[in-house]
Amino acid sequence: MFIFKRSPGRFRLVSLGLVAVFLITLLVAGCGGGDGADKNGSDKPMLTFADVSWDSVQVHNRIAGFIIENGYGYPECQYTFGDSLPLLQGLGKGSVDIYMEVWADNYRDAWEEVLADGSVIQLGTNFPDAPQGWYVPTYMIKGDPERGIEPITPNLKSVSDLPEYWELFADPEVPTKGRFHNGPTGWKITDYNESKIKTYGLDNSFNVFGTGSETALTASMVSAYERGKPWLGYYWEPTWVMGTLDMTLLEEPEFEEATWEKNRGCAFPSAEVLIGVNSELEETAPEIVEFLKKYSTSLEHNNDFLAYMNETSGKADEAAIYFLKKYPDVWKSWIPEDVATKVEKALGEVK
Repeated sequence: MFIFKRSPGRFRLVSLGLVAVFLITLLVAGCGGGDGADKNGSDKPMLTFADVSWDSVQVHNRIAGFIIENGYGYPECQYTFGDSLPLLQGLGKGSVDIYMEVWADNYRDAWEEVLADGSVIQLGTNFPDAPQGWYVPTYMIKGDPERGIEPITPNLKSVSDLPEYWELFADPEVPTKGRFHNGPTGWKITDYNESKIKTYGLDNSFNVFGTGSETALTASMVSAYERGKPWLGYYWEPTWVMGTLDMTLLEEPEFEEATWEKNRGCAFPSAEVLIGVNSELEETAPEIVEFLKKYSTSLEHNNDFLAYMNETSGKADEAAIYFLKKYPDVWKSWIPEDVATKVEKALGEVK
């Protein structure tokens, strides 16, 4: 999006006749339905997306934005950067039109409030679930013939199997225990994992290793993977690293709210990743609401375009084009055939 700033200048005196001509021209243009107001010559409203700070939502914004602009002929979309809660409040007030990844569990009260007062409507699920938990490299279980790696934990399926294999994860600083790579200090999830270790009785065989930062946690996994070594730790999806590496999520007891509240001794609760829009969009852009009701992706799609984003320029708009070119059958199912034809034509012009 280009932002044009007004440059300071001098005012000049003009004749009343010129002023009259100028005013008449404006009035005629105003009656002409906004021709020339934007690149599409459209009088449709400019739509604003909540451009929250993580990569996946920024890519989804630009996937939807490309379709809205090129398929439906709307003006160039605006992407407003900010934190989750302020942008959600903006969605309720109308300064934001579309929120492509509402992680409702992270701000449940605020989300339910805007739904209850009718300022926001929920259109559906962007992707079905965002898993998180304890992962190991898949080659530990299945091997990797291309890299000459034999399976060393073929029966490892669940957290309950870990005591049998602790020596493979030996902690260099505490050699009598295996190492579990935890999240950074300050994350709630870091405390949850410590509770899980104790509840599962794994504190006798594993040492909880604080990685210090998200970057360090990711680096520990990637480093072990590149060397074909064992690794055990907490992670989540969708992320670029899960789109790049083949990792296996270990099973835990099925989530149960009472157990979770008591000692975290079960799987993490499922995360809802929803699409929300300001309710006025049903009147001002009804075809966009219908499109977004059908918008749906998979965890694999998200991991894939995030991996592409990490491997290339790191730009969300280029990752959006990558998705649109790679998965035409997916996005064509969201929109009418005539709209899809326009999007496809626009894609063909992107180098």
